[in-house]
Amino acid sequence: MRCPFCKAENDKVIDSRTANEGTIIRRRRECEDCSRRYTTYERIEEIPIHVVKKDGRREPYDRAKALDGIYKACGKRPVPLADQEAIVDELEKHLRDKYDKEIPSSAIGEFIMKRLGKVDQVAYVRFASVYREFQDVSHFMKELKSLLIK
Repeated sequence: MRCPFCKAENDKVIDSRTANEGTIIRRRRECEDCSRRYTTYERIEEIPIHVVKKDGRREPYDRAKALDGIYKACGKRPVPLADQEAIVDELEKHLRDKYDKEIPSSAIGEFIMKRLGKVDQVAYVRFASVYREFQDVSHFMKELKSLLIK
């Protein structure tokens, strides 16, 4: 590893720990030339996952897009940010377990709606109205009735 301060390639590892549920190794290093310390992280290089959109287009999966949709649905609702981020963490684990390289966008939307329904029904309806592209009030009412029946 090259020292970020003096650019020397002589260092020693002082401490190693796992992070992020064992998916990352954090190493504390000390440069043998300048004696300064720095931290490096090792993680498994994951195969990029692509989302297959309704119109057939393919685009790389973007965690930020999933989070943004959840943030908007939960806006001004009593849903902690940690819970919102946990939904995306669960989503990503589910996608890695169930899919290989391509994921239909419908699988992402349905997963998020299912989790939001358990956390906050208003957030669920907000997300569903965008995801399902409600065309008029009757579609909206149909979704609300299905919530009331549950």
